[in-house]
Amino acid sequence: MLRRLLFIAAAALALAPVLTAQERSLLERQPAGWTNLMPPPDLKGWARVPIPPTLGVDPRQQWTVDTASGTLICSGKGGHEWLKYEKEYGDFVFHVEWRFTPLPQADARYNSGIGIRLSPVGEIWHQAQTGPAGAWLFGVDVAGGKLARTNLREQMVENRVKPAGEWNVMEVYAEGDTLRLWLNGKVVSEWKGCTITRGFLGLEAEGFEIAFRNMQIKEK
Repeated sequence: MLRRLLFIAAAALALAPVLTAQERSLLERQPAGWTNLMPPPDLKGWARVPIPPTLGVDPRQQWTVDTASGTLICSGKGGHEWLKYEKEYGDFVFHVEWRFTPLPQADARYNSGIGIRLSPVGEIWHQAQTGPAGAWLFGVDVAGGKLARTNLREQMVENRVKPAGEWNVMEVYAEGDTLRLWLNGKVVSEWKGCTITRGFLGLEAEGFEIAFRNMQIKEK
């Protein structure tokens, strides 16, 4: 009996590194081959795109870079918009870490998102939602020659979003017609059948202060 228990314990220990590796981000497991996308203080290479695209850009600047902490901060006080990175991508893994600045009210509905394969002016968009309700994929793709909205909130596997003030680690996998959303150790949402297979990355401003850091991309 003792020999059997020792065998089981040894087998569990042998499997432990594998299970741990599966829970870590791809950036941790494969640190080579990534490109840093953190913007410079003047935001060169990034552009503000209003949501919806028919609106003009709010004159208030709400994006700043804190070089001391290595964070990009959105105050949430400059209108609903994307901060779009001005390079188009096809297949990739995008790693980003984010946290909301806590508000005194307990029921604050923090809101923001990560844009994936955005069109140049944002009429087509795929988004990884961020907020207390969870993280899932939704957006506007093209179906039958028309714009078509998809929302996968009900298919979200688990709400793994941490409370405001704590850092979340997110990775978005874009592979052909499939998008997968990994958050804090687990894939929580998947979108299959996307017709748009190239586009731009974006960060969403939607009325709440949020910080982003460690933004890196690995192309496939």
